[in-house]
Amino acid sequence: MRTRRAALGTIAGAVSLALTLSACGETSESSSGSTDGTIGIAMPTRASERWLTDGKSVVKDLENKGYKTKLVYGDDDPKAQVAQVADLVEQGVDALIIAAIDNKSLNGVLKKAADADIPVISYDRLILGSANVDYYVSFDNEQVGRQQARFIIEKLGLEDGKGPFNIELFAGSPDDNNTRYFYDGSMHLLQPYLDSKQLVVRSGETSLDKVTTLRWDGATAQKRMSRILSKSYNGRTVDAILSPYDGISLGVLAAVKEYGYGPDGKDLPIVTGQDAELASVKSIIAGEQSQTVYKDLRELATVAANMADDLLKGRTPRINNRRGYKNGVKDVPAYLLQPASVDKSNYSYVLAGYYTPEQLK
Repeated sequence: MRTRRAALGTIAGAVSLALTLSACGETSESSSGSTDGTIGIAMPTRASERWLTDGKSVVKDLENKGYKTKLVYGDDDPKAQVAQVADLVEQGVDALIIAAIDNKSLNGVLKKAADADIPVISYDRLILGSANVDYYVSFDNEQVGRQQARFIIEKLGLEDGKGPFNIELFAGSPDDNNTRYFYDGSMHLLQPYLDSKQLVVRSGETSLDKVTTLRWDGATAQKRMSRILSKSYNGRTVDAILSPYDGISLGVLAAVKEYGYGPDGKDLPIVTGQDAELASVKSIIAGEQSQTVYKDLRELATVAANMADDLLKGRTPRINNRRGYKNGVKDVPAYLLQPASVDKSNYSYVLAGYYTPEQLK
């Protein structure tokens, strides 16, 4: 297996799964009795429903292809993830699939992987600052932001000249490269309305460094939203909240409810989201969260598994974006999937087959 990576030059890739116990979180190992090789999979956290789905899906697809897998979760601790990846390298996995916690913390351990001829696929979150990232698989992240912004624009009637409306802006974790893409995608559409004063950010917090949410944490977002309401909205109403992720969405909704928004008070603001997590889909059905962006994680896992399989069998993986994702050292060839906007009007058919009717009750 090792010589295949050398022959491919900078081609990398792979996927795998397992659960073992480390200093930061559980890890598990799975084996199908295959002799095609072992793929290490490093996921960021078990605190989010989506990453549990990613891990299971990647493992399933790889095992169906005849690979053994080792899956680890870093539980949002960058140092723990570095140690886990180093352990996978020491165990001699044939490829790595990594969804980074901190996109700049893995450079040293990826050099060890390269020295061991282990190809690396960056999964959903692009790893920065390393020449030893061979491929990237994700969704079109700017399109995610645009779908969130477009929903706000349509629901507020901004294109018809309505306004002014008050909006507050939230972004993802500052150490996640996707955060910038989501935010830039949203602001590309929202900025003209901010410039024309149809949208007003009463907190004054608009630059990316002011609106990020470390580790995408809902409780952190709730505290920030509460502070903003207390400081900037006495006697005023917030009409919309740009949220990049469902966990953040539920956090800001909890904050506005504490300040008198809801069925017995002020109308809830428009609140966007991402990942179509079950709690947020139920919230949308209940008329609270307004929108989310659905990304079929099963498709993402399949692309990653196919890419890993191609790399280890000496084939060139399929890509659809060669130069759009620069990690500070190189242009990382990528395969991007398309997301879909979900709200109360379309969730039943967009998510058909993803959740059962019983789950959505």
